[in-house]
Amino acid sequence: MPELPEVEVVRAGLAPAMTGARILSVAVHDERALTRHPAGAADFVARIEGAEVATVARRGKFLWMPLVAAGGEARSAIVGHLGMSGQLLLRRPDAAAERHERIRLYVEHPQHGELAVVFADQRTFGSLAVDALVPTGDGRAAGWGSAEPLIPSQVVHIARDPMDEAFQDRVFRAALRTRSSAIKRVLLDQGVISGVGNIYADESLWAARIHPETPASALSTVAVNRLLAEVRAVLEKALAEGGTSFDAQYVNVNGQAGYFAHSLNAYGREGELCARCGGPIRRESFMNRSSHYCPRCQRR
Repeated sequence: MPELPEVEVVRAGLAPAMTGARILSVAVHDERALTRHPAGAADFVARIEGAEVATVARRGKFLWMPLVAAGGEARSAIVGHLGMSGQLLLRRPDAAAERHERIRLYVEHPQHGELAVVFADQRTFGSLAVDALVPTGDGRAAGWGSAEPLIPSQVVHIARDPMDEAFQDRVFRAALRTRSSAIKRVLLDQGVISGVGNIYADESLWAARIHPETPASALSTVAVNRLLAEVRAVLEKALAEGGTSFDAQYVNVNGQAGYFAHSLNAYGREGELCARCGGPIRRESFMNRSSHYCPRCQRR
């Protein structure tokens, strides 16, 4: 599943092409791509055709594009979640259909002219929707790419991510003190800290020398601060390298893969030697997925 770096790479790629663009028309090829929009395809199309996109914003793994209606004020947004295999691609308006294409937006940008934005999704767990914008709980800008304290109602429950200027370390530390769950489980809880998925949780815990099954409440303040620093360092490096691509399912808006997979120290390295201590990386089952860690230098 795309995590913060992959979704941010997509957001940053869409922003220059979509900010200020007007949506000319919409083609919905598969309504399964609108599971988050219960009113259906006709309503989705009617609510976005003719609207102007104000910006492209992100919180955690959610993207949204506030829509400026005739009145000049953004009150709703197109919300997107890529699910397991969703892609948002920029194409020429006359480009051939993508494999697994579900929705195509035809837009016109003042500088770039006419473009197509394609939502493709092999496994159909991703979705687009139109959603109302509501005030953020803390009155701060809603997320990356947004200067406004307005967020789609479908994203309100998502915590801020550790790259967000409004993320509060003390609030995160306080949340950990009240949780006896394994620290990896807490890192994956999007209501506590968003954008971190299985790959970057494993990498951050390896870098911080913390066992994934350590109870969150057992971590000292020093350990939590170290973990947060490593989470940010891992995410920043992954962003710089375009995210992690293990297959063709994750690509940026131009269809290009990221290369952070070459920098992984723990995830997917079962049986290989730890780059730090030389011990073997171990894989264990965890919440219907896997944890990868070094039992020698990530002791419980």
